[in-house]
This record gives sequence, C-alpha cells and structure tokens, in this order.
Amino acid sequence: MEKIEFESKEGDVLSFFVIDETILNNTRYLLVSEQDPDVSEEEGEATILKCVASDEEEETYEFVEEDTEWNALLSVFQELLSDTDIIG
Repeated sequence: MEKIEFESKEGDVLSFFVIDETILNNTRYLLVSEQDPDVSEEEGEATILKCVASDEEEETYEFVEEDTEWNALLSVFQELLSDTDIIG
C-alpha cells in the first residue's frame, strides 16, 4: 500500500497510507489512514485529503473539513470500497 507524507498547516510532517483515491469535478481526493489496513487488524481512523495544487513534481493536499464535501466523499469511498472490510 502506498505511503505518503503530508505537511500540516502547522508544519508537522504526518505519514499516511493511501487506501483509495477518486477524482470528482477534476479534483483528486485521497482516502488515507495512519495505520496500514493491510497489516493492522485494529480499527483506525481514516481521513480525506484534497489535492489543491499540482505540478509535474509535487501535489499539495489539505484536509477536507467542510461537512457537505466530507459526507459526499465518504459516500463515494464507501461505494468504491463496498466489497472490502476497510470502510463500513
């Protein structure tokens, strides 16, 4: 499973495993978790990152925080992962 590093607005470097990704309205979204669901049997929390800038070498992400956007994306990821036990 792909692992990415993400720098928060506060400057902290966070590591996430990419569970899935989708593109909606020409925007790339990643469903990520701090725990690797392929290895860990513990339930972990997932979050959604939104690509806000992209060039040939790097993509910049921010956390999806707006409730309407979050809920819509959660429904999409639930559908994409409906045949797995990763997301309920």
